[in-house]
Amino acid sequence: MPTNPGGTRRHLLQQTALAAGAAALAPKLYAQTSEEPAWKHLFPAGFRNERIKTSGAEINTVIGGSGPPVLLFHGAPQSLITWRLVAPDLAKDYTLVMCDLRGYGDSSKPEDQPDHSSQSKRPMALDGVEVMQHLGYSQFRMVGHDRGGRVGRRMALDHPDKVLKLAVLDIVPAHYLYSHFSIEFVQAYPHWFIYLQRPPIPENQLKAQNDAQAARATNDVQKEYLRHTTDIRMLHGMCEDYRASASIDLKNDEADIKAGKKIQCPVLALWAAAGAMGKLYDVLSIWKEEGVNVTGKGLPGNHSLQESAPKETLAELQAFLRG
Repeated sequence: MPTNPGGTRRHLLQQTALAAGAAALAPKLYAQTSEEPAWKHLFPAGFRNERIKTSGAEINTVIGGSGPPVLLFHGAPQSLITWRLVAPDLAKDYTLVMCDLRGYGDSSKPEDQPDHSSQSKRPMALDGVEVMQHLGYSQFRMVGHDRGGRVGRRMALDHPDKVLKLAVLDIVPAHYLYSHFSIEFVQAYPHWFIYLQRPPIPENQLKAQNDAQAARATNDVQKEYLRHTTDIRMLHGMCEDYRASASIDLKNDEADIKAGKKIQCPVLALWAAAGAMGKLYDVLSIWKEEGVNVTGKGLPGNHSLQESAPKETLAELQAFLRG
């Protein structure tokens, strides 16, 4: 990576200028042309949008409901709309704070650092803590899917006084995957390695693929997701997230493991029983090595449990978050 923090991003944008020009000629996506932003019709009336400045980013949030606060982080390459199917019922009992991770969605895209630290889980976790502090919450429950679950894990380790409960959806810790390498892992998750290539190689490949998908998108959810995943800045932020996972995040995890650090709050691990996680790993046993109070189970559906099995996921989250 270049030592100039802004160099990679400028080079990336230069490399994709022609692609961006071609994309401008394609049909506009729903969320870019509609008078109403997508979140507004995907979440219940009364939910609101707020951009919250943290010490390292500006985080896009949608907030709604009433009761104890719950922070929700999405996975890659998604955005906060991933919670749209479970939010209406959760909001009956909790105040939901749904965020776009830094580098994703409509949140800011921090400048690169040579060690990828601007997209590592530690500052992402701090973003969440600072968002909740801004809203007046010193303690909260946390739910994270995919990358968001890994940020939640880091948050529970770095800020144990803040996170009361942590639910993680369809993941095991990244350090486990990288230290228990297998051909089955590579076959199931090839993008974990593709995204580690130097920019703008994976970013340009993803941009071309997603531009083609955008031309065929037929519903509002697809179009809203593709509004973000056709943005080269977001694609770069996501790839930097993966690069951080394979570098600085591993160093932070190694230090915690050597120190015997464990997640102290209750942890719920949910995974797709028929998916790659459920087939390749003993998910619950792996998470029991991470915390002192861990429960969990496999569910129907696919990797995005909150979208593919919303009823079952909602029931488990409601039972766990209660009390």
